[in-house]
Amino acid sequence: MNRKYVVFIVMTLLLSQFVMAQGDFIAKSSSEGLYVNHKVAPKEGLYAIARIYHLHPRTIASFNKIDINQGLNLGQVIKIPLTNENFNQQSSQGTPVYYIVGEKEGLMKVSNLANKVTLARLRDWNKLSSDVVPAGKKLIIGYVANMADAAPAPAPVATSEPKQPVTPVQETKPAPAEKPFVVEEKPLPKEEPKKEEPKETPVVVKEEPKKEEPRREQPKTAPAPAATPASEDGYFKTAFAQQTRSTPISKNETVTAGIFKTSSGWQDAKYYLLVDGVPTGTIIRITNPDNNKAVYAKVLGEMSSIRQNQGMNIRISNAAASALGVGESDKFIVNIAY
Repeated sequence: MNRKYVVFIVMTLLLSQFVMAQGDFIAKSSSEGLYVNHKVAPKEGLYAIARIYHLHPRTIASFNKIDINQGLNLGQVIKIPLTNENFNQQSSQGTPVYYIVGEKEGLMKVSNLANKVTLARLRDWNKLSSDVVPAGKKLIIGYVANMADAAPAPAPVATSEPKQPVTPVQETKPAPAEKPFVVEEKPLPKEEPKKEEPKETPVVVKEEPKKEEPRREQPKTAPAPAATPASEDGYFKTAFAQQTRSTPISKNETVTAGIFKTSSGWQDAKYYLLVDGVPTGTIIRITNPDNNKAVYAKVLGEMSSIRQNQGMNIRISNAAASALGVGESDKFIVNIAY
């Protein structure tokens, strides 16, 4: 009975160590840098995983060469890159990341593979008295932020939903319309005094002195400004031409788009859009591949911080969508060039 009891105790200890080992971050090396593997759990998507590891979803999608809009399969193993954003090799704060020493690998070899972390830190973290380490030994090569620290990250993005549902993105459709209104109202006062309206007023002033006496000719000049919104290209077409003279078109791609509501553009043909990675004020040509209609829209700002924009590359004003012949659709495909 005593032997069976001892064997049972030993097996229990071995099993507990094995289970604990499954939770360790084991770093692996590739031509693109260090990474750890993550096995997709139920109801996990790229955005949920990105929060855990303090990374942007696009960084993970690019590293794994997958579409950011593509769903993940339960049990799928994806690579999480270790970058300056989530990997700390300056102190021992966070959860340790291990490297398993291979055959004929000394401490210097491990240092070179682990972003040339100093030998002093490797000795300190792993309590080593020598640079000779046996094959198969797990060495701490850095730290990632604790998963518990990642949980509050989504709070600033969606303060109205304390439960933070990650997967059901479509359940909060009304929210996107509110945020573009706030973003749009700020730049509109800045645009009119700079270039647009100063150009319109001189044109009217020059025409009136030439034809002061014949009153009947004045109504003929009135429809002239009305011709501007009738142009399907939009108010910013001339600005786009000037922009391409100084900076030739370097981006021409097909993207997924959505719509935000605004009162601008219906009368003055001033169209706007939200897009990541493009400076505010840039003019972008947007083309509907279904009918080849095109408009020219000005960038108001970015959209990555708005949770309801997941799965979209840009959002355009509803006036621009109408000019392109796009209905009230959640998502549609357009071509952009700038």
